[in-house]
Amino acid sequence: MDPQLPITNVTETLLAMLPEIFLFCWALVVITIDVVSKRKSETLAGYLSMIGLLITGILLSFSTYGKGFGNMFFNDPMAAFFKIIFISAAFMAIGSSFGITKKKIVNHRGEFFGLILFSTVGMMFLSASREMISLYIGLELTTIPLFVLAAFFKDEKLSIESGIKYFVIGAFSSALLLYGMSFLYGLSGTTDLLSMRLNIAAFHLTFKQIGVVVLISNIMLVAGIGFKLALPPFHQWAPDVYEGAPTPVAAFLSVGSKAAGLVAFAKMFLLALPAFYGTEMFPNDWGMMVGFFAACSMIIGNVVAIRQTNIKRMLAYSSIAQAGYIMVGMLALNEHGLASVAFYMFAYLFANMGAFAAVALFEDKTGSCQIASYEGLSKTSPFFAVSFSIFLLSLVGIPPLGGFMAKYKVFAAAIAQASAHESGQWIYWLVGIGLLTSVFSLYYYANVIRQMYFSKNDSPYTMTYNPAILTVLIIGVLGVLAAGLFPEPVLEFAGQISNSFGF
Repeated sequence: MDPQLPITNVTETLLAMLPEIFLFCWALVVITIDVVSKRKSETLAGYLSMIGLLITGILLSFSTYGKGFGNMFFNDPMAAFFKIIFISAAFMAIGSSFGITKKKIVNHRGEFFGLILFSTVGMMFLSASREMISLYIGLELTTIPLFVLAAFFKDEKLSIESGIKYFVIGAFSSALLLYGMSFLYGLSGTTDLLSMRLNIAAFHLTFKQIGVVVLISNIMLVAGIGFKLALPPFHQWAPDVYEGAPTPVAAFLSVGSKAAGLVAFAKMFLLALPAFYGTEMFPNDWGMMVGFFAACSMIIGNVVAIRQTNIKRMLAYSSIAQAGYIMVGMLALNEHGLASVAFYMFAYLFANMGAFAAVALFEDKTGSCQIASYEGLSKTSPFFAVSFSIFLLSLVGIPPLGGFMAKYKVFAAAIAQASAHESGQWIYWLVGIGLLTSVFSLYYYANVIRQMYFSKNDSPYTMTYNPAILTVLIIGVLGVLAAGLFPEPVLEFAGQISNSFGF
């Protein structure tokens, strides 16, 4: 992308939106071709979807920075970085889905893949929004297809239950989010996020008079976005939805939906609200509230994960804990804060999507999601065991894998912020909780590795790989290793994000 080329008219705006427009149309093409071909091919819709995502990625590389339609569409480094994450997550989720589309989803493959693409389009529009209404529309376009995907196994009670739970809680969280947004609009008189920050900041001399309204708005926004991130106490849906949803959908939820929530959080709290705006206004309002939720996330996620016997529920609680680590970086409002969060999501993308791909492959082969079923796999499926172990160790944060570098950057940014401001020294405690709970997480991740490598029994299963799932596993392993051993290019790209927020 060329940061020197502004978007000045409708034609240039549409060209800048070309990746989103193309992917939306491609989703319709995938659904149509699947219907016209009378659903005879088991793989056609899947491969078409993966090709469409590759083309979208190529188009993205030719997009320009700048704004269009006011601030409703705003291409900046943050939008570009997270669009790469969204496209990659969708690509890996679709590549992991060929097993279920062969056995369980026979009559609606096009719709299944099309919904993943539609959700990806919503995420891409969300990341390129600097206006409250368009941001909310992008968030809903992200979430509504996921409601359907979570319940896509319509003949299985767990899948239907997960879809209903996700829909009900998602609708409630959207209502809270809109309620909080309405307060901000009432205070500022605008839906433009940057203008909103300036208008609300103008009230700083009479903040006591508007403080209650801002506090209520903050609580509503944290509750609404906290649902997307699965931050406690808004996390109860995650284990049940992850367990009942198709495994590739759970993977897409854990990475794509979480990254979209992070973008929405950054745009609402770091761009629209005056807290953290300048060193003289260091936050102890929403900062401490979010810090408390992050601490609860790290503690609850890691402690409860230890007791899980179902690997999808274990990864769900792991995802809750990972959200806590990410929010530690979000509170580090310096030039390294947002860069560390973006890099964390990049490393988390490969580790978590790879781990869920391995789970999906094993579930397709055996029909089991029990951790005990993984015993002895290192002897019958060595590549599977090695790759799955790499993903899990990266999630722990073991060097030299990407997860270690991601956690190091997040904690380092938080410590720098705490040492720079006396009123922010409570962040030291948050980092301490993060380090301690990371040690706890080693127990339940290593338990899966122990089952594969140190069980006395040989596994009765031998993993076989179709080209798509093999590609996903290889991409995951290479991504985790590259993020840990050669992080500089990604960090350099992620470092540009802070400039968009004035840090």
